[in-house]
Amino acid sequence: MIRDERSDRWDRLTGMLAPFHGAALGTARRLAGSADEGDDLLQETILRVHSRLDSLRDEARFRSWFFAVLLSVHRSHARRSFWRRFLPLSEVPGQEPVANPPHGDADRIGARRARIALARLPSAQREAIVLHDIQGFSVDEVATMQDVSASAVKSRLSRGRDRL
Repeated sequence: MIRDERSDRWDRLTGMLAPFHGAALGTARRLAGSADEGDDLLQETILRVHSRLDSLRDEARFRSWFFAVLLSVHRSHARRSFWRRFLPLSEVPGQEPVANPPHGDADRIGARRARIALARLPSAQREAIVLHDIQGFSVDEVATMQDVSASAVKSRLSRGRDRL
């Protein structure tokens, strides 16, 4: 009986997550700053969502609820690894320095620099930019997810874009 309940809950979760799983994975990787840490972040988020799925009242709001949980898990990770923001840029985990990039790799190098720049933003600004500019959530939805006012989100977006 317990096995059937767990199986039903996993089926329900995967059904609701399937339409935006790729976007959630991309968001987790951008927030975490690397593919491996982003994958771990998403897995931990899925486990947390699974354990709290019964508390979801409106399945139409699952997407924004899921991303709010993702932000919460990310913030927990960020608090644990506070020291990382003091590493020199050349020592950012998962990023090897490039002295003379081969011809034709300018796009790849530019994308790497953009990821590093995004990873160096303060967490609140990075979250706002990833959710609004990359994932396409409205300012009001981001405000709900970050539990702040819409004007605070606009300020975070503006400051984050200036720093980028």
